[in-house]
Amino acid sequence: MSIEQRTATLTVDGMTVDFPVLAATHGNDVIDIRTLGGKTGLFTYDPGFLSTASCRSTITFIDGDKGELLYRGYPIEQLADKCSFLEVAYLLRNGELPDATEKAEFENTIRHHTLVHDQLTRFYNGFRRDAHPMAVIVGVVGALSAFYHQGMDYSDIKCRDVCFNRIIAKLPTIVALAYRYNTGLPFMYPRNDLGYTANFMYQMFGVPCEEYKPNPVLAHALDVIFTLHADHEQNASTSTVRLAGSSGANPFACVAAGISCLWGPAHGGANEACLKMLEEIGDVSRVGEYIERAKDKGDSFKLMGFGHRVYKNFDPRARLMGKVCTEVLAELGLENDRLFKLAKALEKIALEDEYFIEKKLYPNVDFYSGIVQKAMGIPTPMFTCIFALARTAGWLAQWEEMITDPEYKIGRPRQLYVGAACRDVPELGAR
Repeated sequence: MSIEQRTATLTVDGMTVDFPVLAATHGNDVIDIRTLGGKTGLFTYDPGFLSTASCRSTITFIDGDKGELLYRGYPIEQLADKCSFLEVAYLLRNGELPDATEKAEFENTIRHHTLVHDQLTRFYNGFRRDAHPMAVIVGVVGALSAFYHQGMDYSDIKCRDVCFNRIIAKLPTIVALAYRYNTGLPFMYPRNDLGYTANFMYQMFGVPCEEYKPNPVLAHALDVIFTLHADHEQNASTSTVRLAGSSGANPFACVAAGISCLWGPAHGGANEACLKMLEEIGDVSRVGEYIERAKDKGDSFKLMGFGHRVYKNFDPRARLMGKVCTEVLAELGLENDRLFKLAKALEKIALEDEYFIEKKLYPNVDFYSGIVQKAMGIPTPMFTCIFALARTAGWLAQWEEMITDPEYKIGRPRQLYVGAACRDVPELGAR
């Protein structure tokens, strides 16, 4: 019997019902329970949807036990080594890597969409100068819906082309403007002679009074960070984008919803938490003390940046980021910096200590990416903004996959209601 013909049998109150088992290319097969309610009058209960496949997808696959991450079937290690972030963004959306002509055309298109409407820049003045940059970009990205809404037919691939290109191109500008506004620096217009990541660095760190030349080592490091964070299967923020998009919402609003979800400390704030932890430890001489605290079940201290809820083995992105981290520190002469020496000491212990090896608490991508961004002069509150910039490519690919899926429906999770039974409202005097 072929795998497509497999069924799962459920017996409820003496009644037996069968459900088809759908085969996966990689990973777990799934039981198709779409007819469960109609056949049995029951729903499933799965808080966090940890055992529920909410969609069919051909974009990203994770094998947490093997430490494997694939974009459209390509291992993340190969993509980060051989491709730019824009090539990866093209791959996520189109399913194949671009050839030389397609690559040049796509890069040129993105280059000419980087400017934002002048009126949009005035939105920044409505925020406090000390507002968290994630709060700012949630508002500004959502506001793009007000600028690009007329004649939008998302069933038309040309319309989706324009949406994808606009958001991918404008996110670096929007994120850089949030940083400039926060620091009181003048806004810098993008330059068409620079590549995607170098242009972002120019808008972040350039000044009008002198020429700014992005360091190629740092630009490469940031491009790798973008690639490693571009997509990660059906995580919380991606599911948020899909759920918002299932109602037919404007894609700019859907991305803003994803950014809001990513802001949560349990999701996109991990590398920011890593830097705060390093600052708390303070010095290499205190590493042993904090390692013992991390091992103590009765201590609330957690070693941030180690282990991963998905990867039960080594995070494949961490190996790449660790190499990039070493290159950046060497380029900037920061190998002996207090904070970075502390990070390397923690890394050494985590890779050699039996407790961490047994628990598989290896350094993850957030541990290294936070160090790299700190070394480059990127403020800690901006880390999650850069995560959002990169993840937008995956969000949009997932959004488009959903709205073009003939099986897609508006998201409507069910619940297990355990509140009061139906009752009558008593008269005021009887309450």
